[in-house]
Amino acid sequence: MTLATLVPLQSVAFALVALGAPAVVFTRDLRRLAVVNGFYGIALSLLFIVYGAPDVALSMIVVSGVAYPLVLLVAAARIQRRRGDE
Repeated sequence: MTLATLVPLQSVAFALVALGAPAVVFTRDLRRLAVVNGFYGIALSLLFIVYGAPDVALSMIVVSGVAYPLVLLVAAARIQRRRGDE
C-alpha cells in the first residue's frame, strides 16, 4: 500500500504519528516530554480509530494520553522535592 492510495484522513494520521515519534525521542525536559508523549498517544489513538480499532484507541488514550504523563509528572515532582530536602 503506497501513500498515494491512502485516504486523506489516513495520510494525516500517519503524518501526525511520523512527526510525533521524533518529537518524543528528542525532547529533553521531563515536563515537555510528558506533554509531547501525551499528544503522541492521542495521535496514535487517531490512527487506531481511522483503521477501525476503537477499543485499542480507547485504551491508548487512557494509558498514553492520561496515565503515563501523570505518572511522569508526579515522579518528577517527588524527585525535585526530595532533592530540595537534602
